Amino acid sequence: MNTNTKVISSVRLFRTSPHPCSYKQDQRAATVFVDPDLAIDKTLNSKLSELGYRRSGAHLYRPDCDFCSACISCRLPVFDFQWKRRHRKIISRNQDLHVEERNDLTCDDAYLLYERYINTRHADGDMYPASREQFEAFIKTKTVDTRFFLFYQNRHLMAVSVTDFLEKGLSAVYTFYEPNHSRRSLGNFAILWQLQRAQALNLPYLYLGYWIKGCDKMAYKSEYRPIELLIDGKWVKLT
Repeated sequence: MNTNTKVISSVRLFRTSPHPCSYKQDQRAATVFVDPDLAIDKTLNSKLSELGYRRSGAHLYRPDCDFCSACISCRLPVFDFQWKRRHRKIISRNQDLHVEERNDLTCDDAYLLYERYINTRHADGDMYPASREQFEAFIKTKTVDTRFFLFYQNRHLMAVSVTDFLEKGLSAVYTFYEPNHSRRSLGNFAILWQLQRAQALNLPYLYLGYWIKGCDKMAYKSEYRPIELLIDGKWVKLT
């Protein structure tokens, strides 16, 4: 039994009842999540990330659907990343942004940005409409190893990345950004910036959460290469 399996065997898990899937129409989904009374420290978050779990607010979870296994955990091996011309253009377009790192997210501009982002980009999703209660639970709830990266153009907040620091990588928990600046590709820029940050910290991986084949909202993840997918309990590298 490896170390990660030993960790999960000592943790109480709970499973939700089947509910409508957020990504596949007419599908029922179920989720396994870690005991909510258990403190999420770096060790637990790291080991469970390697096993395909993901943090959302105060919860570590993974999909556990009865008839579907479309959700696949993915991560980028940052030192093998293949920079393309389009990546360099995105970096160049955002050279005027500066980044502030914070332990907490207290500025009101962050919520207003989140509200614009959800109500513009995800009006067809289960997070619409945005609310302050949702923002508190999903975005501001953190672990001791969570950092908030705020991307500014002068004094205007353009994007926020919620990032967990793991033992062997960074986990890009969530990013929201100014929805009316599509030319900047702010979502992709945030990933590239976090990838560079992981490299600078000598951390080998950037975890991107789940990827679903054929899901337009997740297609951007598979455009980064190489990428590693967790298939049948093993990380498989695609180049």
